[in-house]
Amino acid sequence: MKKFYLGISALVYILILSNTALASKMNDNPKVVVLSQPYSVSDDAIMQILQAIPSPLEISMLIKELGTVYNKTDLNNSDFVSKYNTSFKKALNLGVYGTDLGFANIYSKNQDALNYLSSVKKLADGLSIGQFFDYQTIKKLAESANNFDELLMTTTSNFEKINYHLSQQGRDHLSILLLTGGWIEALHITTIVQQRSKHEDLKVKIAEQKIVLDQILKVLQMFKTKPEFPGLISDLNELKKVYNEISIETTYGQPTTQEVNGMLVVMDNNSSTVKVTDAQIDKITSLIRSVRNKIIR
Repeated sequence: MKKFYLGISALVYILILSNTALASKMNDNPKVVVLSQPYSVSDDAIMQILQAIPSPLEISMLIKELGTVYNKTDLNNSDFVSKYNTSFKKALNLGVYGTDLGFANIYSKNQDALNYLSSVKKLADGLSIGQFFDYQTIKKLAESANNFDELLMTTTSNFEKINYHLSQQGRDHLSILLLTGGWIEALHITTIVQQRSKHEDLKVKIAEQKIVLDQILKVLQMFKTKPEFPGLISDLNELKKVYNEISIETTYGQPTTQEVNGMLVVMDNNSSTVKVTDAQIDKITSLIRSVRNKIIR
């Protein structure tokens, strides 16, 4: 069962990997369609990916509840930020650092979270989208161990503006790179923890990313002629070959809503039956480590 927080605007992995149900929000805001741009990522395409991505709260809390000890070396080094000197690298690693920020915060590692926030700021400014973030507010929230939900909402509230801004400038491709970088980092962390714990729930979570990977590749293919994209697409297609061996059967249930801590939460009552072997998980772990290392080095 997945939880989706309503009222957060439309995406993703900028500062914290986020999965939100945005039907009501999207009804209030027109879809951005820029016909003059040769590369235009529709809101529908982004939403399709977004809805397949597991909540950071779900994954991070699951990992923490397993008794996993926080290991800083599982995350990207916040000092590496100065190495990312192309828009391709900046966008991917902005997603990476966003996931790391969320993970550090849920473990109440406030100094690490602030270090990642600083790296996020540098990359966002380098991509000329730093104006969309209220860093002082985010910093205050990150310093508190009890404000994860509020931090999540605050740091993901402006992606529609960012996506529109990038599309107007013909930089739609950066949106999918932000998402891809965050997803790769989240999967990387999950595979590392699963490798140590051998926990069945994490094994299933890893297998379920087959759905997300398919959606991400569909959008990345739209930019296959842009510099550096072919290499990333090729690497993820190698990962897809392993995922193609995994079977997922979904039983669809009616969504329900409930109020949690003053927030309306949509409960996704779908259930899945996953057939995956340890050997397949080991292959995924190895491949995602390789892809991730190319991104952060």
